[in-house]
Amino acid sequence: MEPTIQQDTPDPRVHRRRVFYIPGYDPIHPRRYRELYRKEGAAQAKISGYQLALKPKKTGGPYGWHVKSTIDGAVTEAEIEVLVWSDIVKTSMSRGILATYMQLAHTVYAYVGSGALFRLAGLRKGPMIAALYPIVFLLVQLLFACLAGWGIGELVAWVHPLLGWAAGLGVIWALLRAFKRWDNKVFAYYLMHDYAYSAQAGGANPPELEARMTAFRLSIAEALTQGFDEVLVVGHSSGAHLAVSVLADLLREGLPAGSAQLGFVSLGQVVPMVSFLPKAKRLRGDLHYLSARNELFWVDVTAPGDGCAFALCDPVAVTGVAPPDKLWPLVISAAFTQTLSPERWKELRWKFFRLHFQYLCAFDRPGEYDYFQITAGPVSLADRYRDRPPSKSRVERAASGYRDMA
Repeated sequence: MEPTIQQDTPDPRVHRRRVFYIPGYDPIHPRRYRELYRKEGAAQAKISGYQLALKPKKTGGPYGWHVKSTIDGAVTEAEIEVLVWSDIVKTSMSRGILATYMQLAHTVYAYVGSGALFRLAGLRKGPMIAALYPIVFLLVQLLFACLAGWGIGELVAWVHPLLGWAAGLGVIWALLRAFKRWDNKVFAYYLMHDYAYSAQAGGANPPELEARMTAFRLSIAEALTQGFDEVLVVGHSSGAHLAVSVLADLLREGLPAGSAQLGFVSLGQVVPMVSFLPKAKRLRGDLHYLSARNELFWVDVTAPGDGCAFALCDPVAVTGVAPPDKLWPLVISAAFTQTLSPERWKELRWKFFRLHFQYLCAFDRPGEYDYFQITAGPVSLADRYRDRPPSKSRVERAASGYRDMA
């Protein structure tokens, strides 16, 4: 009798992973993300019963860290890199008070004049409230400063009219400067710069951002040939639409032979804020293209509790550019009200900016979404969600008034 030949089956587990994290519109140094990962990863590991350890990064690149996990007996190593564009954000935020109010007028015109504001409001109210907040807050500040300046000016005018004008203008300017210094408490200027950056060219990417996205693409392309089992791209908030365009360009070039598995996770995305604008032709074309490619696995994670994201809105479908053979994204919910205990939810529910970062944090009642297992665990993104149906409450109604593509 011939001996039976044992066929070795490939190990489906991920032993080595490269993760590229693209932040949203954030001027903060990327070490913030390392510290957030360290703190929240340790908390999630304790809650869920696995091990997670961080060390300095071993690969090249501007900023990142190394993670080693032991989950269900499997050891996985991950190199996580932050794809930095915070310097571009800082430059865009370096405008003075008058320039910011000019930005406000231009941004209002861009969204209202194009009709995008009203179409976006029909999707989710939360992001629209977040978008209107800096506009209203800055206008209230201006009104208060003007009223105070008028009142002081009228009093001083009893001495001399010119002194009254000077005093009134001085009070207005002093109050506006004070409000700007206090913005780290209310984030009105920060949010205004955020929305203005997308609106400044009607949804088209500024040249400096396009150049940075090209650098991102080259880094990801290089990693695909370095022996990793999986290369995972994570785009958070505004970083999600950057990741869409970066990956679309990458796939148009063609993946190299023997490429690692390619995964894409969009977290707390605000894609419609850009894709609904008239000149966002490049982004709309990239959404159309990427949504039908089988070279990657794309999961879109949002939560109705996140008032800053377009929760459960399929970014391709609502933009109106879904092709007939659409595959992606798989839209799922992080379900904050279920994956956070009532006590924790009560503590966080009105902290809107903190909730927008919850996708990167620990859940004290963890469900199927675990950021740390996705980025550092032994199961690939495709294997983790292959049989997972999309959320039943997802929104797929095409709502954008602009659907032309580049």
